[in-house]
Amino acid sequence: MLRVLCLLRPWRPLRARGCASDSAAGGSEIQVRTLAGPDQGITEILMNRPRARNALGNVFVSELLETLAQLREDRQVRVLLFRSGVKGVFCAGADLKEREQMSEAEVGVFVQRLRGLMNDIASSAIMGLIETTRGLLPGAGGTQRLPRCLGVALAKELIFTGRRLSGTEAHALGLVNHAVAQNEEGDAAYHRARALAQEILPQVDIASGMAIEGMCYAQNIPTRDRLEGMAAFREKRPPTFVGE
Repeated sequence: MLRVLCLLRPWRPLRARGCASDSAAGGSEIQVRTLAGPDQGITEILMNRPRARNALGNVFVSELLETLAQLREDRQVRVLLFRSGVKGVFCAGADLKEREQMSEAEVGVFVQRLRGLMNDIASSAIMGLIETTRGLLPGAGGTQRLPRCLGVALAKELIFTGRRLSGTEAHALGLVNHAVAQNEEGDAAYHRARALAQEILPQVDIASGMAIEGMCYAQNIPTRDRLEGMAAFREKRPPTFVGE
């Protein structure tokens, strides 16, 4: 049974500088909420661009990149949870209406920024499939990540056909870790994700992890193999390790 969280802090924007939003309420398209009480350490990112079904437009991407940059510096954030403020939609993929108005140079710059974003949230394979259904090739890394997840043959089939997958099908293929039956409120996936975040939360915190890494690296400093590895790199040759 999922426990009920009673201590919730309000959603707040971490607005990207110089960007104007087109979200429904005229506020930020990306909002943040930190959970409190027993769930302190879990932070939620709310994607809130209902008129475009959370499509990845310029403002949306700018706000999300800046939000991630700010949260990366917050040592209190241990688990990050993405959720949608648009009922029935997580993210519709690329904003093709906006992209159609861009020059070729602007498209190139935007896609490069999008690739950086996808590296952070590791979801470009799904976005690539959505783009393919509209007659486009994946442009934000989907052609590279999908074969690594599913193998080349199946990745080609999905990209070339632009096939839409249900949650159950994506789970069976290994594209997602969990698939859950929808509830009356329409937030079953969120509750499963939050339960997973609660399971992750008590594990090793970043400070303890860094301390363990430091102790392990200290053991490596006096070894002959460490010196051999650096020498091999400098001399552009394969290293010869001896286990000492």
